[in-house]
Amino acid sequence: MNILLWIVQILLALLFLFAGGTKLIIPYEKLMEMGSPNQVVLPELFIKFIGVVELLGGLGLVLPGLLRMKKGLTPLAAIGLAILMAGAVIVTVAGDGIKLAITPFIVLLLCVFVAYGRRDWRSE
Repeated sequence: MNILLWIVQILLALLFLFAGGTKLIIPYEKLMEMGSPNQVVLPELFIKFIGVVELLGGLGLVLPGLLRMKKGLTPLAAIGLAILMAGAVIVTVAGDGIKLAITPFIVLLLCVFVAYGRRDWRSE
């Protein structure tokens, strides 16, 4: 189970580091062009905030375990990212419909899996 959790944590970390970095590096106008025509348009500062949260959450999924320090931050990062993905599911359903909301919902479930699997790290 530990190996499976590490695999999921690393994949989620890569996903969130990429997504957050993209939101911070690519100009807002270009990001809006890349989205679907039905997307819900969010303010630029909010998009940048989400990018920072995704970057920090991605780091929080792996760094505490790798450094063997403050391991209780990993389930907290996973919970925070799950909340973020719940918002992503809602925004996707509002803009593009249920069919495209499956991907953020699966990512949400993986974040919950990590939070649940690493819950014993809170005591360390």
